Amino acid sequence: MASDPADIRAWQRLDSQTTTSGRIEEKDVARLAAIGVRHVVNLALETHPEALAEEGAKLAAHGIAYTHIPVPFDAPGEDHFAAFAAAVEQGPHPVHVHCIMNWRVSAFFYRLNRDRRGMPEAQARALMERQWSPDGKDRPEAAVWADFIARKPA
Repeated sequence: MASDPADIRAWQRLDSQTTTSGRIEEKDVARLAAIGVRHVVNLALETHPEALAEEGAKLAAHGIAYTHIPVPFDAPGEDHFAAFAAAVEQGPHPVHVHCIMNWRVSAFFYRLNRDRRGMPEAQARALMERQWSPDGKDRPEAAVWADFIARKPA
């Protein structure tokens, strides 16, 4: 099997069945297939200038399932999180989850790891902070993300 394409923006391997990154490019589709990815979950908006056009069709051509959950950077919602959790937990594996910078993805995995997988909060936060710390200081939308990650399951 091929080695991880670590030159993809913000590439991160979480475990043997899960990888994450920022935006992917057309050249990355075959590389994801080569490492055995069977499902890609995209949290970015398709209208973003760096989004891969017709991503689902390009992945399908390589036998990779595709789930698109467009999460506005200024308005992540519980519906987005529920769809993400279902896609990651119930979809084919190995799974690769990406957005544009790996910020949305790292925040979503923080909550998944903390709330559903029983990972200690400090460990889940450290994993998220390899990519981003949504503390509300680096850009205005970060405060929205600080609120998002602070939410606990009902």
